[in-house]
Amino acid sequence: MRDKAVIEAHQRYIRSSFFAGRSWGSLAAMAADAETWCVQVAGQRRPRALEGRTVFEVFAAEEAPALRPLPGAPFEPATWSRPKVAPDAHVIVGRTLYSVPYRLIGKRLDARATAAMVQFYLDGELVKTHVFTPRGRRTDWADLPEHKSGFFMRTPAWCAAQAGMVGPACAALVGELLAVNALFRLRQAQGVLRLGQRHGDARLEAACARAIEAGDPSYRTVKGILAAGTEHDGVQLPLPGTGVPAWLRGPDAFGGEQR
Repeated sequence: MRDKAVIEAHQRYIRSSFFAGRSWGSLAAMAADAETWCVQVAGQRRPRALEGRTVFEVFAAEEAPALRPLPGAPFEPATWSRPKVAPDAHVIVGRTLYSVPYRLIGKRLDARATAAMVQFYLDGELVKTHVFTPRGRRTDWADLPEHKSGFFMRTPAWCAAQAGMVGPACAALVGELLAVNALFRLRQAQGVLRLGQRHGDARLEAACARAIEAGDPSYRTVKGILAAGTEHDGVQLPLPGTGVPAWLRGPDAFGGEQR
């Protein structure tokens, strides 16, 4: 605060000597006139404190050698925040979720956001960089554990395509799994396809066909068929009259079937 009066005095001098009574057609023209004014007018003053020397002479002898070169890039405004890494290895900055290495789950990071990128630091060390996104979600699958990244990368469309390569029965079973609540049943579809890696596509196709014929197209059924080695056995069809419980049709109907 002690230099406030000196700075304000300089501002009054600049307003009265340079700006007063002038106008410019562009910012470039004003900047050119300001450079000329600094050298020919303001720089030629001889304040009493300088003991007869001009402002320009003092600047050239004492201040110019101490100046550093301008930075190579213009100043970039940035905002800082301190988010906590969620259990899904994402942090929120602004309106966007960004992934960070899963080993940082539970830790607080320093986030630096600019118009071009978002950088995350842990104890001053850069741990992750993302391209800035105004809103939504940005996930680098390399940040997640292998079993997590594999789950999200093997989308319903990917599962349907892989099932079609196994065979029509597998494609039908996977398609039925993903017909409703695809996101919640995605893991089942992925599990069915993994069974082909263990038992072979031919056995998987036969097991899927038998599960469909049995009326239970699920991962657990296909897995059980393959584990028992019964994918090529005949399918036990429901017995006549057992589709509806007897007590819904009355005792007479049940007794007639028994006779």
